[in-house]
Amino acid sequence: MRRAAPLLFLPLGACSGVQTSLGGQGVEGASFIGLFEIFLAVTGVMYVIVIAILLGGLFRRRANEGPTPVPDARHPLLRPALIGWTGLIVLGLSGLALASFLEDRTLARPGQKYPFSIQVTANQWWWDVQYQSSDVSHTVRTANELHLPVGVPVHVALKSNDVIHSFWVPNLAGKQDLIPGRTNDLVLEPTQIGQYRGQCAEFCGREHAKMAFDVTVESPAAFQAWWSAQLASAKPPSVAEAAAGAQIVTSGPCAMCHAIAGTNASASVAPDLTHLASRRSIAAGTLPMSRANLESWVADPQGHKPGSKMPKIPLDAAQLHAVSAYLASLQ
Repeated sequence: MRRAAPLLFLPLGACSGVQTSLGGQGVEGASFIGLFEIFLAVTGVMYVIVIAILLGGLFRRRANEGPTPVPDARHPLLRPALIGWTGLIVLGLSGLALASFLEDRTLARPGQKYPFSIQVTANQWWWDVQYQSSDVSHTVRTANELHLPVGVPVHVALKSNDVIHSFWVPNLAGKQDLIPGRTNDLVLEPTQIGQYRGQCAEFCGREHAKMAFDVTVESPAAFQAWWSAQLASAKPPSVAEAAAGAQIVTSGPCAMCHAIAGTNASASVAPDLTHLASRRSIAAGTLPMSRANLESWVADPQGHKPGSKMPKIPLDAAQLHAVSAYLASLQ
């Protein structure tokens, strides 16, 4: 029992960091925390009253069982106590309902216009992300990551290509389901610069646990710089090994699923690789971004993420080194 006691404190690790529903680094997330505190206060008071009444009843019962029984005064107090308790319940529930209604109305934001919109499409098991613009030439496609400007409300349209998924960035906002054949949406308005983590919150198959995404909240200037960089095509490799890898990637099986702007690879079945190496992770949060991990992922994707739809491509050691060199150059 003593050895197991420290394990009781492990859940406290989920109360802070890059993935916590108690972070409040977004307008919606902070609103949820405020509403939670109201509910906790009201229900906490109710709980204390119930326990106090229970303890009082137990104490009175023991007193009545002693040598000098306490006179039974329950009957005169029972009626006013029940009336008061009923009134308190009605008042508490009405207050909670009103607080919930007002919070919901505040977050609805009817008719509000947003500076830009992001379309997130869920797939087993990765996220296709498109930054939409009225100018089609300024549309950006990336995968498994979000970049957001601090203090700016962003409309996020949510779709699914296969099964039901759930989009959740707990530090910023609540969950929203992605349902095949239907478009849902939510608004993300971060209030604090930082790195956060999102996750699919609806069991969606074998690799559900490895369907995460990175969220970078930055200043509006840094965000605009990132968007501009994402619009650029992939730079031609300047190293011989990377050039050999580019030939393999853009003319082999990889080009049948992936796109790399500025090359012959233009498929959209799998994540866009144009700026792959600028991302923080590989395969929807499965591995941290590095050349070694890129090489390991390409060599054996099923070993890292069994059931994923990326096949194992037969490459010898030299080809694998060349491919990883090229992918690592895609900044």
